[in-house]
Amino acid sequence: MRAAPTILHLDMDAFYASVEQASKPSLRGKAVIVGGLGPRGVVATASYEARRFGVHSAMPMGQARRLCPNGAYLIPRFSLYRQVSDVVMALLRELSPLVEPLSLDEAFVDLEAGGLAFDSRGARETGERLRADIRAATGLSGSVGLAGSKMLAKVASEEAKPAGLLLIEPGTERELLAPMSVRTLPGVGPATGEHLRRAGITTVGELAEAGEDELVRMVGRSAGAGLYRMALGLDDRPVVAERDAKSVSVEDTFDVDLHDRVRIRGEVQRLADRCVRRLRDSGHSGRTIVLKVRRYDFSTLTRSETLRGPTDDPAVVREAAARLLEGVDTTGGVRLLGVGVSGLADYTQEDLFAQSLAAEPDGADGSDRTDGTDGAGGTGGVDAADRTGRAGGAGGGAVTSGAAEAEAEGAHGVAEPSAEPEPAPERRWAAGSDVRHAVYGPGWVQGSGVGRVTVRFEQPGSEPGRVRTFRVDDPELEPSDPLPLVGDGTESGP
Repeated sequence: MRAAPTILHLDMDAFYASVEQASKPSLRGKAVIVGGLGPRGVVATASYEARRFGVHSAMPMGQARRLCPNGAYLIPRFSLYRQVSDVVMALLRELSPLVEPLSLDEAFVDLEAGGLAFDSRGARETGERLRADIRAATGLSGSVGLAGSKMLAKVASEEAKPAGLLLIEPGTERELLAPMSVRTLPGVGPATGEHLRRAGITTVGELAEAGEDELVRMVGRSAGAGLYRMALGLDDRPVVAERDAKSVSVEDTFDVDLHDRVRIRGEVQRLADRCVRRLRDSGHSGRTIVLKVRRYDFSTLTRSETLRGPTDDPAVVREAAARLLEGVDTTGGVRLLGVGVSGLADYTQEDLFAQSLAAEPDGADGSDRTDGTDGAGGTGGVDAADRTGRAGGAGGGAVTSGAAEAEAEGAHGVAEPSAEPEPAPERRWAAGSDVRHAVYGPGWVQGSGVGRVTVRFEQPGSEPGRVRTFRVDDPELEPSDPLPLVGDGTESGP
């Protein structure tokens, strides 16, 4: 425990939803819910306006729609969230060499290591300056907690929300913590909280009064001793500058269970490609390929295969994932698929042919796992998981073998023209996604259906824009990359 509040915890306020409100001027001050939009989607983040209706993270999207029927429901735009996060983390690294990111929107900073603060006054000034710099660079607000330990700094930032700063003076920890709910403490979830409540312990003060021996008797030696230390405000964990990613993974939950084996193979191939893109973006390669399958009855199976050396080659990952799928029974339907890569390294194995031939299957070694959850659990991806619900489970075209392709080409190897060519699949526009129109410029999709797509034409920094409706196959309407929240992003239509 430090004698001065020089550990800072930053937590951006309703991050995903706040980015969407800053990006879409018409949504400012309104209820915004970000997450999977399908029937099986869950809420990733809700704006403070939506939280007044009872909507919160991890809530099923169907329940959120019942509580807040007039909210704006949007898909996550992770590429934009990462861009904004990079700006925020760069500001934190200007303060200290010891920055410990916990997620895209949350991090600890050791101000003492940066030579910026050695007492309460210096810490407060640094915290206020940081909040102002984040507002200027991103247009967003963050809450700051300052204390002599990581645990207390995190408690302080939570109490400061939204858009506030709270400094806990050393020596006042127990007084501050005493009236708070036991759920305030890190690691005390619903089950532990309910167990303590049944024992008559609902506040941190009551937790401290119970004593270590009683807590050990109630919840076990390790958990009991930890709870007692936290109740006293004791925490000597250092700020760790780097947290190595353990794996990279992507997964999709489908609105309707998949039964077609060809479709399932196609989805696995598509997920493998997405996973490799994330792997390369993080500057890593990996040795172990992991396949996750959640079946119709909520049972979840994982299979893994370890290569001779690390790779970031999409063909190698696709082949390994396909081999793993062959060993999984998908009879009855599949509700979720995921592909991950673990055993990360910062180099690649050159002999990719040898990798493909000499893989070591791991699936038979206790890799089967059955659970009863249905949400956004990653394929072992602790730090780089990409988990999004998808409307309708679109994507992943059919995969055909070489023999099937030859048969389709006919006896002479030349494809015969079809008398009635199949119509192109209808373009799909997810609510919240970025678009650009040849005439009206940049905008975002408000909704689509019955062959039509509604677009609001506005951009960060503009006034709320006008809404126009087009055919879903309008050739002048195209998907677009997100515009930056602050800076040179403002542009007008051609």
